[in-house]
Amino acid sequence: MKGIILAGGSGTRLYPLTMVTSKQLLPVYNKPMIYYPLSTLMLAQIRDILVISTPEDTPRIRQLLGDGSAFGINLSYAVQEKPEGLAQAFLIGKDFIGDEPCAMILGDNIFYGNGLGYKLARASEAAKKGEATIFGYYVEDPERFGVMEFKRTSPKRENAESVKVLGVEEKPKEPKSNYAIVGLYFYPSGVSDMAEQVKPSARGELEITTLNEMYLKEDRLHAQLLGRGFTWLDAGTFYSLRRATNFVCMIEEYQGMTISAPEEIAYRFGWIDDEKLRESAEKYGKSPYGEHLRAVLEGKIVL
Repeated sequence: MKGIILAGGSGTRLYPLTMVTSKQLLPVYNKPMIYYPLSTLMLAQIRDILVISTPEDTPRIRQLLGDGSAFGINLSYAVQEKPEGLAQAFLIGKDFIGDEPCAMILGDNIFYGNGLGYKLARASEAAKKGEATIFGYYVEDPERFGVMEFKRTSPKRENAESVKVLGVEEKPKEPKSNYAIVGLYFYPSGVSDMAEQVKPSARGELEITTLNEMYLKEDRLHAQLLGRGFTWLDAGTFYSLRRATNFVCMIEEYQGMTISAPEEIAYRFGWIDDEKLRESAEKYGKSPYGEHLRAVLEGKIVL
């Protein structure tokens, strides 16, 4: 299973903050934004990840993350010369993906919730069986997003997230539901070939919604709802960036736990050993993040 972090774009909605740096390198509380989508892919136990960004920002992101060995993973990098839609990621990453299934996450999307790993595992297994998975999250303003139309397939509370997708639509004027399609997608092998069939939309982009429609027509598109207990944040505006920072601050300061720490995830999965974790803790120095990794190493934090 391969993974892609799409961290391109000029970030104009965050000017002047992003005039000299990537949006994905801005802080969300105490970590760079890109740590959060990276952690999500790692929680899906994906260890081969391609980071796609702009010509200017790719070297900066590479300087931060390196080759991924500190996280027990393999990181590759590719340049997106011009942002032309989310589905373009599968064209840029065609050689990287090869014949494997692939998950793609947007570089400014943050996911949190008990049971997230289970949902990611389900999507990963579905992709390996030839099926695509999208995720839905309830919003008050669905007309701003790609939206899914669906029906529930089980009335039982424990299966409340099980739904059948009836349709997907990009920024509809009259949304058929309040569930936005968030920036996390799992696709089976052959997704690059499918993406090559996507035609540019009226706004000149290769829409991810069009790609999802293609899988829907083949009855290979499934959805999982992120219901109560889950949080999805798109940190691409000043308002949402502040909300994301406040949320992470609340979790980490009030609950006393650090979230989206790639080194900790790698350590708990057995991808890095004590020495590698110690090296990372020393690299971060006396910062709270470094102290957290030392606490994990010393067994003071058990989750």
